[in-house]
Amino acid sequence: MKGVLSRIGIGSATVDTILPTDTVRAGDSVQAEVHVEGGSTDQEIDAVYFALETEYKSDEGYKDAIVDQWQLTEPFTIEAGEKRRFETTIDIPRETPVTTRSTAVEIETGLDISMAIDPGDEDYIEVEPTHRTQAVFDALDSLGFSLHSSSCEASAGSLFTTSATFVQEFEFRPERGEFTGQVDEVGLVPVFDDDRLTLYLEVDRSAGLLSEVTDADERHTTLPIDDSDPEAIEPRLEARIRELS
Repeated sequence: MKGVLSRIGIGSATVDTILPTDTVRAGDSVQAEVHVEGGSTDQEIDAVYFALETEYKSDEGYKDAIVDQWQLTEPFTIEAGEKRRFETTIDIPRETPVTTRSTAVEIETGLDISMAIDPGDEDYIEVEPTHRTQAVFDALDSLGFSLHSSSCEASAGSLFTTSATFVQEFEFRPERGEFTGQVDEVGLVPVFDDDRLTLYLEVDRSAGLLSEVTDADERHTTLPIDDSDPEAIEPRLEARIRELS
């Protein structure tokens, strides 16, 4: 009877991932401990696995997305009441979304058990931008722009050179400086390809009601980012925004 109950999750083994911090930077790694505790009966564990998850907006509504997933262990048996501990390194991909009020990221740890409900553990983490993306944000701040909103959305294959199913867009508005009154908004999408970062940049101009209605006030461009120095990025970003405003 205990075996039957464990297959439906009652008295089954449990898993818990312990992170040293809940704040990580995209592109970095974090050490973690995984604790597995046996339930009321012996169980065959096919694998301990991880999934890095978020969600994005599509035409059909919000969808779950797996940023990355990987397996920690080979099959093993966990005896009733037994406790096991595994140490591992979790790599946070560069394309992991930056967490904001509207974007959440979690690490899901699961036990793969055949013919049974997989026990799991969920840990929400705060993801900071990569160093190069942060340098872009710092350059925009120097130009007088402040982050207004951010969202993950289904990628438009005709626009973005990426195989990802979604991208994260950041929208900045001018609060001071020369672009106040000239630009309504600057939208940017960072896309990583190998070791390169490409910004897909959209400038929404303050061009009057007719242009707003027809979307003629929006212009697009791309900008490769090869370093993490805000002072080097700022004049290039300023020139592109000026060209499109």
